[in-house]
This record gives sequence, structure tokens and C-alpha cells, in this order.
Amino acid sequence: MKRVLIADDASFMRQMIRDIIEPEGFEVVGEASDGVEVVDKFRKLHPDVVMMDIVMPKRSGIDAVKAIRADAPAARIVMCSALGQEALVTEAIQAGARDFIVKPFKPEAVLTTLRKVVEKAD
Repeated sequence: MKRVLIADDASFMRQMIRDIIEPEGFEVVGEASDGVEVVDKFRKLHPDVVMMDIVMPKRSGIDAVKAIRADAPAARIVMCSALGQEALVTEAIQAGARDFIVKPFKPEAVLTTLRKVVEKAD
């Protein structure tokens, strides 16, 4: 079972992702509500994948990607973005994110992207 850390400043978005991925065999090992917390939890929990919002308080998702990848160059991170954030998505991919999904989420797109990121690294 692949272990996932979910980071989003909106609790309902974290719950939505959890509701999509848990029935499909992914284990949510933690949640974070800001960019500082996600980096700390990544270091403690060592998840297989991080699903992270680009825009978060205290530290942006892009900065958090850079911090996580500095600690763990092989970290698998999927960015979550709203429509209209294409420039931020490009910056996140350049910083080391593996892929992205667009809000509002389509469950099948979330699962397809998550599986693809997990399989690429195995």
C-alpha cells in the first residue's frame, strides 16, 4: 500500500482527496495545512507520494517542493492547482514536482496521475 501525505490549506480539499484515494488502496499517512507543515511532516513520515496545493500559507507549494527535494531528491510530489495557475504549475514542475492535477478534481484524473507517479518510481 502506497503512503500519501496530503497538503492543502482547505480541510475540505484534503478530505476530498482522501475520499478519492483511500478506497483505491492508498494510505493517507498525514495531512498538512501549510507549506511549513508539509515539509516537517514529509521529514517525519517519509511518504511514498505527496499531493500538495501550489498556493498555501506560510510557505508556497513551490518552496515546499524545493525544500523536500533538497532533502530527498527522489521524492514524488503531485501538485494540485486551480485553473489559471499554469505558470505556477510550470514552476513547480521545474522545481521537481513529478506531475499535477487541476481543481476541481475529477476522481479518475486524481487516481490516474497518482498511479502514474507511483509506478514511474518503482
